[in-house]
Amino acid sequence: MNKLVLAVAVAAFLSACSSAVKLDEVSVEDKSGQAVALTELSSASKATSGTTAKTPTAVTTLDTAKSGSDTMVAGARTVYFDYDSYAIRPEFQSVIEAHARILKSDKTKKANIEGHTDERGGREYNLALGQKRAEAVRKALSLLGVSESQMEAVSFGKEKPAVTGGSEAAMEKNRRAEITAR
Repeated sequence: MNKLVLAVAVAAFLSACSSAVKLDEVSVEDKSGQAVALTELSSASKATSGTTAKTPTAVTTLDTAKSGSDTMVAGARTVYFDYDSYAIRPEFQSVIEAHARILKSDKTKKANIEGHTDERGGREYNLALGQKRAEAVRKALSLLGVSESQMEAVSFGKEKPAVTGGSEAAMEKNRRAEITAR
């Protein structure tokens, strides 16, 4: 009888933890402008056609600054995402392209791509979503010709917020992937 109660309790707990949000597809654009959806992030050869990113929101007010021969955006190491999404928004394509040029020009440089989420959602879900965001940026860099050996994608989920607070503006700043050199 105790085993039956335990089995029912575990099943109820697991069904309560499930989410209807699909984390299996990500949209990125390759250099030809063709949209591709990544169905299996670990295999670059299994990309299929998909849809492009959602409409932009207010996080795009960044100033430009010179970095060597490339014009980069100030704070241009951050790509922001929509709520519950890991699709790269078109306004951050220039950030990814600038990092791709830098990484391709110096094969000894390596990049860490850190995925982050806002405070909503459970720990495991946010770690998975942060990983999908980091992998989306890694895949976009790869499509631009950056070697896989130069990049590492890791998720911090909601553990390292850029801005504290529960306002929508604060949470918008926390839904990001950061590209850092190492």
